[in-house]
Amino acid sequence: MSVLLVGISHRSAPVSILERVAVGDTDRPKLIDKMVASDHISEVMIVSTCNRVEIYAVVDAFHGALADVGELLTKHSGLDLADLTKHAYVRYSEAAAEHLFAVASGLDSMVVGEQQILGQIRTAYATSDNQQAAGRVLHELAQQALRVGKRVHSETGIDRAGASVVSVALDKASTLLGDGLAGRTAMVLGAGSMGGLSVAHLTRAGIGRIIVANRTRERAERLAETARAAGVAADTVELGDLSTALAEADVMVTCTGAVGSVVTLADAHLALAKRDSAQRPLVICDLGLPRDVEPAVAGLPGVSLLDMAALQRDPAAGAAAADADAAREIVAGELATYLAGQRLAEVTPTVTALRQRAADVVEAELLRLDSRLPGLEDPQRDEVARTVRRVVDKLLHAPTVRVKQLASAPGGDSYAAALRELFELTPGSAEAVATPMETRTVELVDDFTAGHQAEAMDVWKGMQS
Repeated sequence: MSVLLVGISHRSAPVSILERVAVGDTDRPKLIDKMVASDHISEVMIVSTCNRVEIYAVVDAFHGALADVGELLTKHSGLDLADLTKHAYVRYSEAAAEHLFAVASGLDSMVVGEQQILGQIRTAYATSDNQQAAGRVLHELAQQALRVGKRVHSETGIDRAGASVVSVALDKASTLLGDGLAGRTAMVLGAGSMGGLSVAHLTRAGIGRIIVANRTRERAERLAETARAAGVAADTVELGDLSTALAEADVMVTCTGAVGSVVTLADAHLALAKRDSAQRPLVICDLGLPRDVEPAVAGLPGVSLLDMAALQRDPAAGAAAADADAAREIVAGELATYLAGQRLAEVTPTVTALRQRAADVVEAELLRLDSRLPGLEDPQRDEVARTVRRVVDKLLHAPTVRVKQLASAPGGDSYAAALRELFELTPGSAEAVATPMETRTVELVDDFTAGHQAEAMDVWKGMQS
């Protein structure tokens, strides 16, 4: 069984495509169930953030699983196959693991070095685990990715600026307002992880007051209490009072995960009409995918709208080159260790089956000895049995130890395959062993070059026809 990754991110697609593919919290369990029901997929984890959707699937056949994932994504997004394939990237086996480790380290983020992705991967795994869609392979892969990400953040300076999409957006908002955020009023729409991160950044920036709105009032109140505990005045409002609260705000951060627009042009018009000064600027940071704010709001006088498209066009510098290089070295080393462990784990059943085969042969021969020498005394029989077992153990010791050593190297599965062939340890029989992980890498889309895009589209179309 190998891991197949199919993804779309800020590096491969514009925001308009990301919006269509986005998988919300309510959609994720449904999509996981549909994928696990596929004939070719046994485990699934979906990482969905404000700038990426990545599906990690444990599969028994590359082409069949890719076709299944592609079909479900086209149905979910409403995109046709050509548009989906044009913006998708595919990684397989080792390359899929390497990509997840890089993502967990913040190396593939819109703001290089941001730490929020660790929580998002943890949430993605927890969702799959709750759906009983995460088995041994995804458990080990996700847990190792989280460990790699933590190590990168603790051993390098990749996150020394504390950057995230939220912090970058609020830094830009501070600049647009002219004299910073200190003492101002902010509105936070959405009490999820992005809302919590927004409150934390606003508090550190010295914001004077925070207004929290959320579909669930209890979650809004908990987030407001967090702000109060940090010494910031905080209130909550119902979504129906959105325009009134927005009229009081200097800056708003929104990320709700809603399917349609939460802040309409009419809401913004009404909020501006209620403001105490027509000259007081309003900066809206729309970090939702799909968008929470109607794009037409950007055309209103005095309103600046920062959405993911704007941040995508003008990304933060992120980590220094030296820190990013150090992070990549850690990822490379951890990947080598992970792959060696996976190969070793996959050869272990072969060694176990070989030793069991040998034990069965010994027992059969001892029974044969009993039938030929029925008068043999127990002490003599026991000594013969110990001698035979010692001989077998000594004969098997070197090859079984050596095959484990060789298995940890690239291509090491061939040695386990040789053992299965030589000793007739056929998969599916009583001595069945695990099928070795394919170590080849299939990268249909790499660096999004035109040639690879065309190849991916041709292969995907061919499988769907």
